[in-house]
Amino acid sequence: MVPSLATLHDRRTGRCSSWDTSGRNHDLWIVAPGESAVLADIAGPAQITHIWMTQLHHYRECLLKITYDNAPYSSVLAPLGDFFCLGHSMVNSFQSALFSSSTLFPYQFNKPTALNSYAPMPFRERAVVELVNESDEPHRQYFYVDYETLEVFPPDTGYFHAEFRRTNPFGGWGPEIRVNTSEANAANTERQAWESNYVILETHGRGHYVGCNLSVTNFKDTWWGEGDDMIWVDGYKWPPDLHGTGTEDYIGQAGGMQPNAFWRNGSSIFEGYTIPSPEIELWRGNGGYHTSYVFHLENPVRFAREIRVTVENGHANHQANEMSSVAYWYAEQPTEAVAPPPVSRRLPVRRDNQGAWLHDPERQCPGKLVSLTDEMRSLKARAAGK
Repeated sequence: MVPSLATLHDRRTGRCSSWDTSGRNHDLWIVAPGESAVLADIAGPAQITHIWMTQLHHYRECLLKITYDNAPYSSVLAPLGDFFCLGHSMVNSFQSALFSSSTLFPYQFNKPTALNSYAPMPFRERAVVELVNESDEPHRQYFYVDYETLEVFPPDTGYFHAEFRRTNPFGGWGPEIRVNTSEANAANTERQAWESNYVILETHGRGHYVGCNLSVTNFKDTWWGEGDDMIWVDGYKWPPDLHGTGTEDYIGQAGGMQPNAFWRNGSSIFEGYTIPSPEIELWRGNGGYHTSYVFHLENPVRFAREIRVTVENGHANHQANEMSSVAYWYAEQPTEAVAPPPVSRRLPVRRDNQGAWLHDPERQCPGKLVSLTDEMRSLKARAAGK
């Protein structure tokens, strides 16, 4: 991006936006309930260089959808807020290499915020950017989609992809067990890990994975992390090609999460920050809602046939928190992004006035239960006897 700033090209810069074509100041589009609006339809070869959007609400109800080269499916498909690294329908201000947000209403649900994406999105023939309003209200949207034409579509250039996944709750084997205790320290290896971990991305083809954001709703008052990241490239083997040491470590933090949003990694939403204390663990970022991100700008994970990006929910998948994510990758050809859950099953889990979690079965999209090993059964029995 920046290293090529001084290079001159024979390109044309363009923009699709919500400006009022009458010359007045009604510079927004209104998308009716259940309707989809085409924000940009751009002929290639070209690349989208910047997307700016601002709105009042509907961060989980509206989907951002991008389709390349007349494919019959979308390669970018994610809830509006989550695409820009803001989970839980919550807004906050942060800055990173690929995404940023600015708001006067930090840590509030469904309030106005400005969203920016700087991820380059090249394409050969055509790109269609849509906003799908799956709420039951009219949606008011301001937007820019900036792009530049390309002389040719460069060889070995990938198409930008993004997809959203969620489990609510995750099917952990021992959510009653506190993290970092001997009872939680079960083995999670080989096929047990492959089949049980939370999946951030699973896709086929040739490309490279460039990062993700991970949102957690922590139903307990203890530290929710410790889950190792495990990434398999081009099929199953043990150990995986990349095996990490903990969720916070994969994000580029340590000793819990911190309320920092950096260029390549950080926390865009961090609930819970007090002076560290043996009795109070909120300083780790345990206060309920959390979104962190990591971008592999210098170290993308390259794959020739397929990739499976996963993380444990607590060590050995013993926790049962809500988890959602958006994965970002480039692929040799436009590839179908997985469909998100229905709108009712992707809305955030809320709390009552006393802070108790409101678990509505109609809004859940539970993950499959982790298969218990003999060791896990023994550890659960030991924890129950204490």
